[in-house]
Amino acid sequence: MKHVVSVSIGSSKRDHRVELDFNGEKIIVERIGTDGDMKKAMEIIKNLDGKVDAFGMGGIDLYLRAGSKRYIIKDALQLKNAAKITPMVDGSGLKSSLERNLPSYINDNIMPLKGKKAFILTAVDRYGLAEGFDEEGCSLILGDILIALGFNIPIYTLKKLERIASIVAPLACRLPFNMLYPTGKAQNKNENFAGKYDKYFNMSDIIAGDFHYIKRFLPMDAGGKMIVTNTVTRDDILWLKERNAGILITSTPNLSGRSFGTNVIEALVVAILEKHPDDIKNEDYLNVLRNLDFRPHVINLKDLKAS
Repeated sequence: MKHVVSVSIGSSKRDHRVELDFNGEKIIVERIGTDGDMKKAMEIIKNLDGKVDAFGMGGIDLYLRAGSKRYIIKDALQLKNAAKITPMVDGSGLKSSLERNLPSYINDNIMPLKGKKAFILTAVDRYGLAEGFDEEGCSLILGDILIALGFNIPIYTLKKLERIASIVAPLACRLPFNMLYPTGKAQNKNENFAGKYDKYFNMSDIIAGDFHYIKRFLPMDAGGKMIVTNTVTRDDILWLKERNAGILITSTPNLSGRSFGTNVIEALVVAILEKHPDDIKNEDYLNVLRNLDFRPHVINLKDLKAS
């Protein structure tokens, strides 16, 4: 039996545990949230180190990416270094493979993307997804400065994002992570940022990116837009329906009532392959997920019953 644990600095209310079967072998996959407590997260990692097969780093990325450059987040490095024996991953392997292929899946199976406008709330943590939409012929609105820094400055090309990131990211990555992203109990607050950037949502056909950012900024009426995100619970899905969102697509499948984050699924692949993450290629991730029959989860929210 294998055991995969995502230790997250996110809300403990989003904890989940499932048992999977892979070629006759049982695999336990679970998420443990620490409500923003970094010290508690490190303690859990140290206590489980060597006792589980792979860790996922939840609620925080190890680095931000723009183009070929990666910028390490200082706070995340503490979590990674807490694991001395068990390999730890942050989901970046899947973001550059599974999520990068998601727009192609949407184009082939749901709707043609050429000429559509995609508002990606932050692309430095979903760069593969942004590249995928760009390659399928979408016009991009990249909200990294809008959403993460609060300045009304949209970005319209990946090249411009790379230039801005080369200046801003090295400084931002040194800040306490909770200044850049909602952690712990802040993820449970329904802060009313709706209206601040409505024009970018309204002019777009697709809203994509981290769900916690979507929940903070999505207009009261989403106008039937397609939502491309991840790590959603049943309550999150109902919340999107109430906001009049259209189709919801998550890159990872629904497992016993929710989609796990990419860090969890990447840790699952690491455990199955029994390899060091540095030795795993993008195609390796995709092959394992094909064998597991993991597919994007698609929900037509208009047809979803409220109860």
